[in-house]
Amino acid sequence: MNYTTRARIQPLAIAILILGIADVHAQDFAPLPKTAALPGDTNEKIELGKKLFFDPRLSSTGTVSCNSCHNVMEGGDDGRATSMGVDGLTGPRNAPTVWNSAFQASQFWDGRAATLEEQAKGPMVADVEMGMLAHDQVIGRIKDIPAYIQEFQAVYGDDSDVTIENAVDAIAAFERVLITPDAPLDRYLARQKDAMSSAQIRGMELFESTGCTECHSGPALNGWRPDSEAEFAPFPRIPDSDYVTQYELTADLGRSNASGDSADDHHFKTPTLRNITLTAPYFHNGRVNSLAEACRVMAATQLDVELTDAEVADLTAFMESLEGEFPELIFPRLPSRSGESVIRAPAEKRQREES
Repeated sequence: MNYTTRARIQPLAIAILILGIADVHAQDFAPLPKTAALPGDTNEKIELGKKLFFDPRLSSTGTVSCNSCHNVMEGGDDGRATSMGVDGLTGPRNAPTVWNSAFQASQFWDGRAATLEEQAKGPMVADVEMGMLAHDQVIGRIKDIPAYIQEFQAVYGDDSDVTIENAVDAIAAFERVLITPDAPLDRYLARQKDAMSSAQIRGMELFESTGCTECHSGPALNGWRPDSEAEFAPFPRIPDSDYVTQYELTADLGRSNASGDSADDHHFKTPTLRNITLTAPYFHNGRVNSLAEACRVMAATQLDVELTDAEVADLTAFMESLEGEFPELIFPRLPSRSGESVIRAPAEKRQREES
C-alpha cells in the first residue's frame, strides 16, 4: 500500500475516533483466549509435561532441554539469532516463542509440524538441537528413571507404556497453559478505553491502515482463528529492497524446504506478535536486533512503505500493548535415579548404542 492510499484511510480513522466509536479500528483483532486447554489436559498431565519440557536429560549430552531454546522464564525464546544445541552446534533459524504457541495452525517457521505434539518430537532427534539418535533413545532415558514410569502410569493408566506419543502429548498439554491474555489490547477490545495510550492507539490505526493486518490479524496477530488452516506468506515481497541484502532475507528458502514445492520458496508462517517486545532478535534468521528496525524492514519489504521515525515510534508503542499477563509457573523438581546417572560417558554411550 502506498502513501496515497494510506493518506485516504487515516482521516477516516480520525473521524471515527472523534465520533467515539474507536471499536471499528480494532476490527482485525480479537481478545486472546484465556485458556487453550483440551479435554484430558489434567493437572497431572500438565505437571508431567512441564518436567519433560525442563529436563535436559532428553538430549544426548544431558545439557539441552526444550526450555533451553524456549525459555519460559523470559520471552519463550532464547535471545539468540539462532539457537545453540548440543556440543555448541547452532541451527539456521531463530527460535520462535513458545508463549501462545497453542494459537497457531502450524509449528516451526516452515510449518512442517501441524501440531504442538508433532513439533515436540522434532528437536529431540535433530543433530543441532537435542541430538538424540532416535526417539527410542529418548524413551530409554525416561524409562531409566523409575519415578517417570510411575508418573506416566498415573496419567495414562497402569497398563500404559512410556511412549514417545505419550511424552509429547504431555509436553503439549503443558505448552497449552503458556498463554498470556489480558494485554492492554485485550482490555481495550473489552471496551476499557484507557487501557491503551494515545500513541498505542495511533500505532494500532497505522498498523491496520498500512496493511499489516493482511497477515497479522486475529487474537494472536498471526492470522490464526479457531479451526483455521495453516497459511504461509511470501517474505520478502519486495526483493529489491536494500534490507533484503543487508539482512540476507532470501538466503533461506523457507516453506519449500519442508514441502518440496518450489512455489513455496521464501514463504514462511506468520509469527505471533504477542509479547513481540520480549523476543528480539527478529525474523526467521534472527538478523534484526531491534523492534524499531524490524518495523522498518517489514514495511519496506512487504508493503513498499518507508516509515517516518514518528510512525515507527507509534507502531512500537502499539506492540507494547501486546504484552500480556504471564501465568505464575512453579518450576518442577525433576525425578532422578538413585546412585546412577542416566547420562553415560561417551565410550560407554557408544558401546551401548552400537549393541
